[in-house]
Amino acid sequence: MTALALVALALLTSPVAAWCDTVREVSAPAAQAHQDVVSLGTATPGGGFPVYGNAVAASVNEIDPTLDVQTRHTKGSTENVPLLEAGQLDLALVQGEVAHEALSGIGRPPANLLILAAMYSSPGMFVVRGDSPARTIGDLKGQPVAFGARGSGLVVLARYVLDGLGLDQQRDFQAVLLDQAADGPKLVMEGRVAALWGAGVGWPGFALVARGPAGGRFIAPDADGIKRIQAKHPFLKVMTVPAGSYPGQDAPVVSVGSWSFIMARPTLPDELAYRLARALHRGEAALAARLPQARETTAANTVAAAPRLELLHPGVRRYLREIGLLRP
Repeated sequence: MTALALVALALLTSPVAAWCDTVREVSAPAAQAHQDVVSLGTATPGGGFPVYGNAVAASVNEIDPTLDVQTRHTKGSTENVPLLEAGQLDLALVQGEVAHEALSGIGRPPANLLILAAMYSSPGMFVVRGDSPARTIGDLKGQPVAFGARGSGLVVLARYVLDGLGLDQQRDFQAVLLDQAADGPKLVMEGRVAALWGAGVGWPGFALVARGPAGGRFIAPDADGIKRIQAKHPFLKVMTVPAGSYPGQDAPVVSVGSWSFIMARPTLPDELAYRLARALHRGEAALAARLPQARETTAANTVAAAPRLELLHPGVRRYLREIGLLRP
């Protein structure tokens, strides 16, 4: 064997060669581990949107490791819409009434935004302490009421509901708007406000009051009130919070509300929206296990809840066609 061959053999069997093989083994998976970072705007800490957003991010990232959904606190729905329009967020959670106003161009030009998925239904109602004498919305007139965080879509929902009843947040109540959603339950339990407005199943503010020392009781429009609200604002739908949704709630609560949405900036690439929709669909069971409120986040509900199918992102529509929920 020549001297040159001996040197080559030594190099092939040396620690240097082994190190090079290790680099090749590590580099191949690293090249395949590219992730697309997706920003998801939620709301202020202490409300339902951050909890929901974190559950969605964890589920999507678990189902599709090529996606990295990262949540971001915002002021809520009313800030999320302009942030999406400006391309400063890829996705954001938007409460139903804010979505309705933005997409319909109420008080502003129509927003060029698209729906990635339906979140959950949001029937609106008040919670009072269990020892409160208030039994109806009329009983709360003239009293301090926390209507939610500044910028929250819940404040907008309350405005529509009360308007349908011939009431006004500012004129008929001592309206309290919160800097942080987490402040609301504390104000109720300490007796500093008579009631807290919120919506839906599994809403953190309701759960905290219901688990408080005095418990909680829920107040919603009566049947006649619901008819009056829908006559003036027909986009609001009759919805029910099932009995047992909160501690001590032994009867269903019927109210009105709408669906909230995960919305996307108009420039979100179709392929990325397709992968996000696929991950959400494949992770429906895991998402519901993380957060019971998210059991309504399904591909079927997305089709049913969308005001118009053309508002669904093209990438989402492609995936929904593939799984048979939309016609080809």
